[in-house]
Amino acid sequence: MSTINLGAFCISLAVKDIHASKAFYEKLGFAQTGGNIDQNWVVLRNEEKVIGLFQGMFEKNMLTFNPGWNQLAQPVDEFTDVREIAQQLSANGLQLESTPKGESGPAYITLTDPDGNPVLIDQHR
Repeated sequence: MSTINLGAFCISLAVKDIHASKAFYEKLGFAQTGGNIDQNWVVLRNEEKVIGLFQGMFEKNMLTFNPGWNQLAQPVDEFTDVREIAQQLSANGLQLESTPKGESGPAYITLTDPDGNPVLIDQHR
């Protein structure tokens, strides 16, 4: 089986109180690098470790991959488009719950691992 470049990785946490969660992770050494707390989502970073906090947007914690970005949320010149990733995943026998729309640009894939953990592959460019 060939390697699939999924891009940057973070864990997206479904939180009950975004302010309390943000304060907790800041005490662990994370700092906000994106998002909007007034919209109930923030992205926090500690060196190359990234977590997203999302209040009221989804039910479960989610593994998130971002093709086209490195771990510092910087665009990379060469990356595997999410549409190609979808084809590779399907060829590997995985059931996709959603597939990318359009021929290029932003799009996403969702699937669930055998333990019920949601996986999001979200291309922003």
